[in-house]
Amino acid sequence: MDARELTGSIVALVTPFASDGSIDFEALSHLVDFHLQNHTDGLLILGTTGESSTMTHEEDNAVVQAVVKQVGGRIPVIAGSGSNCTQTMVEKSLAYQELGADGLLIITPYYNKSNEEGIYQHLKEVADAVDIPCILYNIPGRTGCSISLRNIERLAVHPNVMGLKEASGNVGFAADAACFINDGFRMYSGEDALTVPLMSLGASGTISVWANLQPREVHHMCAAFLDGDVETARSLQLAALPLIHGLFSEVNPIPVKEALAQMGMIEANYRLPLTAMSNGAAQALRSALKEAGLVA
Repeated sequence: MDARELTGSIVALVTPFASDGSIDFEALSHLVDFHLQNHTDGLLILGTTGESSTMTHEEDNAVVQAVVKQVGGRIPVIAGSGSNCTQTMVEKSLAYQELGADGLLIITPYYNKSNEEGIYQHLKEVADAVDIPCILYNIPGRTGCSISLRNIERLAVHPNVMGLKEASGNVGFAADAACFINDGFRMYSGEDALTVPLMSLGASGTISVWANLQPREVHHMCAAFLDGDVETARSLQLAALPLIHGLFSEVNPIPVKEALAQMGMIEANYRLPLTAMSNGAAQALRSALKEAGLVA
């Protein structure tokens, strides 16, 4: 499936773990079915929300293989292949391409960081090596370094770069980045609270944590905006803010896994350094889930 035309709601899918710490593939299969049945437009696996930073390469490959097989080409599957080692990111990207991923999410070199040219070469190296489209991931709050506007401009014309996941939280920067949207280069919101604002700047949709819980609503919000019904999209965005704030009350993906556990969809298991949500935050999250009609 060609992911280059992907619009709407792309869920940043959690990776469920069993109580012994292993990947819970049964729960993962149920989550994929949930999204296929509820109009999610695309799946992002092994992103920040998927906790890939604590998973082995073998586990990463197994998740890609399982999800690609289950989806069977019905919607695009994007795999997060990021690393702060360029060669590792290339190797992971080629492996996921071989396993059938429709696209890749590639990130700036966190922790070691780099200068502007190094970040450009880091991302370009993957785009040059693969045959499937790549989404650049700008999240300086996590990585300690941003993709500069100059680098976005340079990479936006690369034939294997299809877009930007913009998660800086800076609407001014997003507006500047939107100037480089073209027929082959899209922008996606990486901040659930800013999806409609970024769509007003030209974003094609969202890569969403919130969509783990309410895939129909996120799909409907994006579809409404793309269809010109801005008021419906705006209303859905504003109504969801209490839940969205709850989902980011502690470091992602702790709250979203707690929410899914409260909804009976997975167990709230993590790998260190992530731990269970604090009691007070979990209770506040439950109130937001009740308000959204997701738990009794």
